[in-house]
Amino acid sequence: MSVPIRVMVVDDHPMWRDAVARDLTEAGYDVVATAADGAQALRVAGAARPDVVVLDLQLPDMSGVEVTRGLQAVYPSAHVLVLSASGEQQDVLDAVKAGAVGYLLKSAARPEFLDAVGRTASGDAVFTPGLAALVLGEFRRLSEAPAGRSGQGVPQLSERETEILRMVATGMSYKQIATRLVLSHRTVQNHVQNTLGKLQLHNRVELVRYAIEHGLAGEFESNEDLPSGICGLARRRAATLAAPGSSGRWPAPRRARSSRASAR
Repeated sequence: MSVPIRVMVVDDHPMWRDAVARDLTEAGYDVVATAADGAQALRVAGAARPDVVVLDLQLPDMSGVEVTRGLQAVYPSAHVLVLSASGEQQDVLDAVKAGAVGYLLKSAARPEFLDAVGRTASGDAVFTPGLAALVLGEFRRLSEAPAGRSGQGVPQLSERETEILRMVATGMSYKQIATRLVLSHRTVQNHVQNTLGKLQLHNRVELVRYAIEHGLAGEFESNEDLPSGICGLARRRAATLAAPGSSGRWPAPRRARSSRASAR
């Protein structure tokens, strides 16, 4: 029996915070802590040991970006999934640059949110459709800046590490990469961890940025066949999120009985 994913919820609105925690628990996640502000979140993170921190950006004492940076210091193993009402470009970019692995709008459907928490725990970069293109566009813009170095001091990756890095840059999950290369899930994880260590990076979002900056993600926008490819996902799901009055909106507090979403 697999160990449930440990989640901490950080939001200053009690009803919203409780609804998120309740839906996560019903879906099989282990909600190990909740916090109403940034200081409390940083205080309890080390003891709670969450795999994922679901974090609002607008907190009364500090911004979610500051909390994300603080979590990198006090409990770097936690993966931050921002859940915010703001889709402003600067908010998204600041959160990702601070170390957030994913960014969802609070208008996300409940199943989408629950799935995103599981993917975030695995280190996948998860974004609300449309925001992924925004992040990648910024990374590409940075990569077009004049390069003062011509490969000097760039760590040498093995052929396999480079191959997996290209696939990570398309948004493929470890499971998809393992299937494509006929490797075990653990072997793929080990290659990614080795690559992160060599490049002195911290998460998959930074790996995507590195791949784009070094010309390793040229196939990105043509990966329509990858179900979790970030750009493909953005294009496929945009129409769904645009539908007004959708009954699938999340959260759904006080639901007498709700079908349990898979935590995988």
